[in-house]
Amino acid sequence: MPAYRYLVVGGGMTGDAACRGIRDHDSDGSIGLVAEESHEPYARPPLSKALWKGQDEDSIWRGTPDLGVELHLGRRIESLDVAGMTATDDAGETYEAEKIVLATGGTPRRLPGGGSGDVVYYRTVDDFRRLHELAGEGVRVVVIGGGFIGSEIAAALAMNGCSVSLLFPERGIGARLFPEELSAFVSEYYRSQGVDVLEGEMVSDIALDGDVYRVGTQSGKSVEGDAVVAGLGIVPRTDLAEAAGLPVDDGILVNALGEVEGHEAVFAAGDVARFPVPVLGGPRRVEHEDHANTHGRSVGANMAGANTPYEHLPFFYSDLFDLGYEAVGDLDSRQKTLVEWADPNRKGVVCYVDDAGRPKGFLLWDVWGKVDAARELIVAADAADADTLRSLID
Repeated sequence: MPAYRYLVVGGGMTGDAACRGIRDHDSDGSIGLVAEESHEPYARPPLSKALWKGQDEDSIWRGTPDLGVELHLGRRIESLDVAGMTATDDAGETYEAEKIVLATGGTPRRLPGGGSGDVVYYRTVDDFRRLHELAGEGVRVVVIGGGFIGSEIAAALAMNGCSVSLLFPERGIGARLFPEELSAFVSEYYRSQGVDVLEGEMVSDIALDGDVYRVGTQSGKSVEGDAVVAGLGIVPRTDLAEAAGLPVDDGILVNALGEVEGHEAVFAAGDVARFPVPVLGGPRRVEHEDHANTHGRSVGANMAGANTPYEHLPFFYSDLFDLGYEAVGDLDSRQKTLVEWADPNRKGVVCYVDDAGRPKGFLLWDVWGKVDAARELIVAADAADADTLRSLID
């Protein structure tokens, strides 16, 4: 039976970051990492960004084995005994540990009924390889989802010669994040890049006729493609934690150290963790790269005795053809906003505020290198005005 000082359940960016945090404070404690994928940990953002622009796939690997971590790949932990501090995988192997971190991430959100079995629910390097091999001049791809992943992969495919149809139920691309006018601008910009943008459309069925997919919508439209890709976000993988009796509420509940409530030797980090964010008024769950790296490393360090609360406010970013942004804090298009443009819809700042006008989030649209300054404004909690936003643009 393998036995470790630290057991990491999950082989994504968070799992790798947890190993690095452990090594920051414990150079020789044994670490075992169990990953469902057959690949060692890798960076995910390039799968919808840089790899489509020619970056070498070798650049994504994190080098986790170099940390002295024993990897168990292609294995899924199916049960967790938090009293006995053991975990058992789908091959019947049981692992003992002094401390355990759950970095189980999330699973792609699926279409009602699951859709066709050949829909690519875009998430992994294998998904990238499959789609990249197919992509090319004139290949028709239907992308479902106008949020973070859907918009990025639609742009990547279009830039690689594909004929892309992008459909989603909202009124515009990024409508859950962006103010209405900006969302409408992005949709029109995508159309100018050759993407067939179908707003306000819900998928009703997906059928395969020979080699052609037909995606039907509830409004009666039918869209054909050589492939169908869904980018619908993720659902946190809390089933293991729930079965073990750990507290779950849209994620595994942890304290500022990453400890699961009531279990000082069990931790959770990254996408699956719901952690305290006092500056935003309560706990949050964050799914982006910066959080995977910073929270994972912080929790790993705390497993090894650092005892340092996680106070970082994570940011995220996106590339949409020639458009791009960085963002930090709470972004929700239903919030009140202040907007200041240096060039309308091309360069500016959107500030999301509470009822007292205090900033809760910033969208830095083609404004770069100002995340730290925006984060400081959120922490300071002073009411924002036009001068506040202009200070980030200048």
